[in-house]
This record gives sequence, structure tokens and C-alpha cells, in this order.
Amino acid sequence: MALPPRQLALSLDHAERLTREDFLPGASNEAALAMIERWPEWPSPALAIAGPEGSGKSHLAAIWADRAGARIVSAEMMHTDTLPEALATGALVVEHCAAGGFDERALFHLLNLVREQSAALLITARGVPSSWAVTLPDLASRLRALPTVSMAAPDDALLRAVTVKLFADRQLAVDEALVSYLLTRVGRSFAAIRTAVQTLDREALQRKRPVNRALAAELFRNFQP
Repeated sequence: MALPPRQLALSLDHAERLTREDFLPGASNEAALAMIERWPEWPSPALAIAGPEGSGKSHLAAIWADRAGARIVSAEMMHTDTLPEALATGALVVEHCAAGGFDERALFHLLNLVREQSAALLITARGVPSSWAVTLPDLASRLRALPTVSMAAPDDALLRAVTVKLFADRQLAVDEALVSYLLTRVGRSFAAIRTAVQTLDREALQRKRPVNRALAAELFRNFQP
């Protein structure tokens, strides 16, 4: 029996909108959002936001970067000799920080430089910086003193809203049946929902099918979160 034809899926970018208007507030992120909106009245020149993958840290970082005129760099690309250039605008975002995933001397130098220049720094990470296992005692001391706001697991209302938004970012309108199915089947995290939306969009294009609960059931029936 011949298989149905599959359309070649083009590798198109479906960038999520990362403006303040597109950020969906909820109990899990309200403290972090409040701190971003409080800038420049922060308790310290530097602030860290910690939370699980896909919880909205990068969205908040983008909102703050737009407000503060900050550049954005990945932690693994941070080096001591490039710090003055990275901090040239007076504000910097360092994304995806994790113990062992950055140059300790560079981060220590950056924290000092931010204070010396009255600049501003936002760090995003999955884990709280004070818990990182670092080898430089002076850096460990700085990290313990670094103000940190944590993002909690999202509640049901926020998960549903984010699911609808992720589909809308791809110009896809979905019904409640599909949203409810995904939340019970693929896992209750932003990262899991994002992956499911990407998969549904790709498979719908290849199979020339609508994005609905029937297609989701075929794709995720045996899925174990």
C-alpha cells in the first residue's frame, strides 16, 4: 500500500514576538516581570533571573534589553578581552549562565566592571547563581550577593495562554480541544509545549493536514512526558 505523499517542509523561521505587549504575565513570572519593569530602580547594578527552560527568561531579557539599550551575549561567548566592547552601551544581558559553562574570570571581571562604570547587567540562568560550584572564591562571594528573582512552574491558565500564543506566532488558530489535549499529553512545561507546537506545524505541512486534535493524537498518542 502506497504511503500518502509528504510535502517537503521548508525551514522557515517562526520567531516568537518578544515585546512587552506579547509577554503573558502569571503567578509564576510576576515577580520577575515586576523587577524588569522596576529598572533602573534595582537594588543593585546587576540582577539574575533564574527559571526552567522555556519559562520566559529570554523574553524578559529582550524586554529589558530594549528598555536599557543593552546588548545580549551568550555566557559561553563571554571573554575578558571583549567585555569593554560588550558593555559599550552601559547595559548588558548575559544569557544561559550555568556552572562550568562560562569563563569564571570573565564573569568576575564583568561584575566588577558593571559596578565601576555604573552600568547595568542582567543574567539569565536555570539555576540560582548562589548555588553554582565555582572555583574562584571572590566570584562565589559576588554570586552569593547577587540579587536573584526566581520563576516558578507555570499554572494552568498561563500554560494555556502560552500554547495559544505559540500557535498564533505561526499564524495558526487552534481550538480548546487541541490545547487541552496537548497539556495532558506532552508535559506541563513551556519547553514541552514549544516542541509540540513545532512538531504539529511541521507535520501538518508535510502531510497537508489541518493542525487539530486528531493530528495531535496521531503524533503524541504514545508519547511519555
